[in-house]
Amino acid sequence: MPGCGWLPADWMPQAALQRGLREAMRDPANLLHYGSTAGDPALRRQIALRFAGEGLVCDPDRILLTASGSAAADLICRLLLRPGDTVLLDDPCYFNYQALVAAHAARAVSVPFGPSGPDPAVFAAVVAAERPRLYLTNSGVHNPTGGALALPTAHRLPGLAAAHGMVIVEDDIFADFAPGRPTMAALDGLSGVIRIGSFSKTISAAVRCGYIAARPEWIDALADLQLATGFGGPSPLASAAIGHVLGQGAYRRHMEQLRRKLDRARRHSAQALASLGLTVSGADGAGFTLWCRLPAGLDSAALAQRCLAHGVILAPGNVFSPSQSAAPFLRWNVAQTSPAALDALAKAMAAESAG
Repeated sequence: MPGCGWLPADWMPQAALQRGLREAMRDPANLLHYGSTAGDPALRRQIALRFAGEGLVCDPDRILLTASGSAAADLICRLLLRPGDTVLLDDPCYFNYQALVAAHAARAVSVPFGPSGPDPAVFAAVVAAERPRLYLTNSGVHNPTGGALALPTAHRLPGLAAAHGMVIVEDDIFADFAPGRPTMAALDGLSGVIRIGSFSKTISAAVRCGYIAARPEWIDALADLQLATGFGGPSPLASAAIGHVLGQGAYRRHMEQLRRKLDRARRHSAQALASLGLTVSGADGAGFTLWCRLPAGLDSAALAQRCLAHGVILAPGNVFSPSQSAAPFLRWNVAQTSPAALDALAKAMAAESAG
C-alpha cells in the first residue's frame, strides 16, 4: 500500500503503548468517567514541554485536547468559518482539507507549494485578491510533497496573513519526524497562528487524541464548542495512555530509530523509483512520503487503476491538488515499498506507455 498515509504496524511503538495503556487503566476514572473540558492536564503539560523544546512558549491552559487531529481542524472551522467564506490551501495539500472545506460550505482557493513552501509574493497576491478567512497547511513536513517551510518564508507568512485578517492553521502532525524545523506557530507566538496536531502517525491511529494550541480566547471558545458538539474531547483512557508514552524515554529512542529507518527507506525507495524513470522529490527530507513526477505522457490516476488490479494501492497526484494540476505526480510511502509494489508500478507504466 504505497499510497497509504501511515506506517506499518511493526514500525510503531507497540510495547510502549501497551505499557501506557496498562498504566492508564490503573485509574478507574480513565475507564468510567468523562474527561475534563480541556483534556488530561498531564498530557497538556507534556505537549507544552515539547513545544518549549522548539522555542514555542505555551502555557498548558492554551492547549485543548481533541478527539483527533481531524477533529481539531473541524472544530476550528466550526468556530471561525461561515458558509461562503474562503479558505486558502496549498496546491498540492492533504486531501482531507478539501473535504473539510466543502463540508463547511466554504470556498477553497490555492497557492502553489514548492520544496520550501509557497512563494511569499504569490502568497501575498492570492491573499490580497481572495481575502481568505483561514489558511490550512502543514509546515514541518508537508503532506504530500515532503517539503518544509524555509525559515525566511516561515517568518513572512504570518505577517502577510495578519495584514489581511487571515488566521493560519498550522497542522504539525509530522513534527516529530523533523525536530528543529521552523514553525510559524513558534515564530508568531500563537498570535495569529493556531497549531494543531495528533499522535496517530507516531504512536497509534487507534488510540486517538489530537490537540489545539491557540490564543486563550480561542481556546475558551473551542472548548465550549467541543463540549456542545461532543461533550468533551478524547477518551480519558487514550489521552492518559499517550501521556505515559510521551513521558517515557522509550518514545524518544523509538523516534530516533524511526527517523534513521525512514532515512534508509527514503533513499532506497527514491533509487528504485528513479530507476523506473520517475523524478523524485523529498529523498533528503524527512517523514515517510516522496512526491514523484512520472515520465511524460503518463497519468497517475490511470496507473493507480492498473495497479489496483494487482492489489497495489497508489495515491495519484490530483487527489491532493485543488486545481487538479498534479496528474503527472503520485505520493509514495517509503515505509510501504515492496518488490511487488514496484513491479506492479513498472508493469502499469509499461502498459500505459504502450497505449
